[in-house]
Amino acid sequence: MSTSNTDINDDSISLQKHQYYKEKKVLIWELIGILFVTIVGALFHFVFEWLGNWEPIGGFFPVNESVWEHLKLPFWPLLLFGLIEYNFVKDESNNLLIGKIIASFIGIATILIVFYSYTSIFGIELLVIDILSFIVGVILGQLASYKIIIKEKLSNWLVYMSCIIIIALGLIFFLFTYVPPHLPIFQDSESGLYGILAYI
Repeated sequence: MSTSNTDINDDSISLQKHQYYKEKKVLIWELIGILFVTIVGALFHFVFEWLGNWEPIGGFFPVNESVWEHLKLPFWPLLLFGLIEYNFVKDESNNLLIGKIIASFIGIATILIVFYSYTSIFGIELLVIDILSFIVGVILGQLASYKIIIKEKLSNWLVYMSCIIIIALGLIFFLFTYVPPHLPIFQDSESGLYGILAYI
């Protein structure tokens, strides 16, 4: 039996529609992620203080006003959203884990690049620019995540590397919360102290 051109065209159109709705669903979730990470990240800034400076949770939330501690704001909320998102787009996404770690790196890099650029030029810290850099970093990260998620499935070694990087970075956030190097990036801008000692 031969397959007619009409059947082939119908199959092609069906596949295109399926791909379109698949990508649209992922895009909607990535846009939701922008709101989620921005709002949750903003709340994370205050959680340590709200919970009475409880030391065991310090690795998840900023414990002082250093640049380093603010890098937790895109990292942990992005991972949290990734866990939520997975339950809804696992059938449509090929590279969710890779997308989230890339989004985290972009968020972190944006904060660092913007902060050190404008402070080196103007010599002052401006809260509004810090907030905007966080938001821009989240937006750029989520858009990059979308592009990665809808790609054909990437190599397994990239997935394994993403797992290792996420675990390593999470452990580093905890380690440097309690035993921070005495470098400017770790120094609280208000007290001059380092790590969790700036609060307790």
